[in-house]
Amino acid sequence: MDKKKTIEMMHSLKIFSGNANKDLAVKICDYLNVPLGDATAERFPDGEINIKVNEDVRGSDVFLIQPTCPPVNENLTELLIFIDCFRRASSARITAVIPYFGYARKDRKDEGRVPITAKLVSNLITEAGADRVITMDLHAAQIQGFFDIPVDHLLSFPVISNYYESLNIPDLVVVSPDVGGIKTARHYSEKLKIKLAIVDKRRVGPAETEVGFVIGDVKDKNVVIVDDMIATGGSIVQAANTLKEKGAKDIYVGATHPLLCGSAVEKFKTAPIKEFAVTDTIPLTENAKSLGDKIKILSIDKLLGESIRRTHLNESISSMFNDAK
Repeated sequence: MDKKKTIEMMHSLKIFSGNANKDLAVKICDYLNVPLGDATAERFPDGEINIKVNEDVRGSDVFLIQPTCPPVNENLTELLIFIDCFRRASSARITAVIPYFGYARKDRKDEGRVPITAKLVSNLITEAGADRVITMDLHAAQIQGFFDIPVDHLLSFPVISNYYESLNIPDLVVVSPDVGGIKTARHYSEKLKIKLAIVDKRRVGPAETEVGFVIGDVKDKNVVIVDDMIATGGSIVQAANTLKEKGAKDIYVGATHPLLCGSAVEKFKTAPIKEFAVTDTIPLTENAKSLGDKIKILSIDKLLGESIRRTHLNESISSMFNDAK
């Protein structure tokens, strides 16, 4: 594309942020060399959300960065109201950039009389007025199909795999913490040119899992467990303990979304895990920061920033991941 034409097109790009992860939004704007949009998200005395966009967005290509991380309901409602605000302000296109998509666990009816909240939330975002969505490492890839608008599903795989490649850890094996993560773990295995192992796990409650056995050789090996998110940390800690029992040496964890809720931080302080590498899709809680050097933050600002740039200029996003494999 002509350079002058590209510069002209970038002028119509506007990036805004809710309160969920403003630090990430600032990093993305720095990467794109554009200012963060001027908007306020405050509360009425009774707790209702009051949003005001303080600059003209008529005819603009608007990107709103707002993960729906804890407090989930607050951040989701803020996202919806922001989208409605931009729609009523006559934005040309509204892209909801949701680095972490909450309410993704319930993506099907696995028993009677339960909701499919992932579909409900996708409907809410569409009905609010979003024209497209950019998200990262969905808990279930099929959630893309719940939207009736385009969805770009990004992967943190290039960021996390590049980090572990740079460490040059000898005798490294990538481990999937359950059967559902095999496809992701295989990407790491192929990229890092290392072997793959699987921890057999079954869910025995909403927040409880039980580890069975390990498929693959981890004896006298360093291992990296890869997952999409760490919530209560139960399955990761159980997997780490099992891997230790099977003779693994140093254990690392690579995960996209560091929710670290409940007693997760306390579990990890005593777990046989050398380091956690997580991305900044959501901000760390103050409690999680107490893990200190045991947790490493990898930024996805360039990945999201480049995806926003390509979306704005109508360029391919999938080619970024084709090159990373």
